Amino acid sequence: MKTSIWFVVNPISGTRSKDHILGLIPRNIDPTRFTYSIHFTEHHGHAAEITRKAIAEGVDIVVAVGGDGTVNEVARALIHTETALGIIPCGSGNGLARHLALPMSPEGALQIINECNIHRLDYGRINGRPFFCTAGMGFDANLSDNFAKAGRRGLLTYVENALRLGIGYQSETYNLEYIAEDGSIKNKCVKAFLITCANAGQYGNNFWIAPMASMQDGLMDVSVIKPFPLIESGAIAYQMVHKTIYRNEYCDTFKCKSITISREKPGVIHYDGDPADETSMVRVEIVPHDILMLVNFRKHGTRPRQTISKELLRKLRGHSSGF
Repeated sequence: MKTSIWFVVNPISGTRSKDHILGLIPRNIDPTRFTYSIHFTEHHGHAAEITRKAIAEGVDIVVAVGGDGTVNEVARALIHTETALGIIPCGSGNGLARHLALPMSPEGALQIINECNIHRLDYGRINGRPFFCTAGMGFDANLSDNFAKAGRRGLLTYVENALRLGIGYQSETYNLEYIAEDGSIKNKCVKAFLITCANAGQYGNNFWIAPMASMQDGLMDVSVIKPFPLIESGAIAYQMVHKTIYRNEYCDTFKCKSITISREKPGVIHYDGDPADETSMVRVEIVPHDILMLVNFRKHGTRPRQTISKELLRKLRGHSSGF
């Protein structure tokens, strides 16, 4: 039996036209191993609706073709199912795709789909809201809120908002209670510019806030950036790009299974860049091995599988090879 794929295409999301990609699909997907259909989103939330229909019809793989918003919407619908997530990244950030070492070119991403190498991965929840890369509060949450209201997308808009918000930004005091790797309970009180809970390593655009993060270890990497002089901004950005932020004297990092963060008043959080207003107490946890995703076997050291069946997908529920 051939592996079934639904491509979920958001025609207006991301930073590139999808017309070229649509032409590449029939020329690159192996017809001897796969059947596929293409579905276009028409409104906000439609990608999740299409994905839920695919799950109900027993589709093996749903491929999100779009920016980070489309990818996250499809992924959230695939939690705790037997259907795997594929990605053709078309956004400006592409944080999840980059962490999975997926090619940024459509041709390369389609080759990863042909290779069909599926891993069982972790995801996170912040006050019950699922996320796959990062979630947190402080500066990055407020920046996500400003960016969502900007009306324009892209890296330049993001940088403009970061510079505007960064001038005069006031750090807050947070109380942290978390379960460490060894199961012990830890408590900290910190003043922080931001607190990021990372399931995957980066925000997007190859800005690595937690370069040691793994999506298969059942743990989150918590990065606490303490208040720092403005002159240090360039060094922090440089270290994020070069995966050395954990060496910065203003960065405190640790791994944990779950964490409760309390602050003086309610405020904004973000989950994979989506902002939301939340209470003064926020709980973040990792849900281990509960979503299936296609990854790049060349980066993760696993041979590609030639066919995928429902029986094999069930077996993959017990499969774990760390990366």
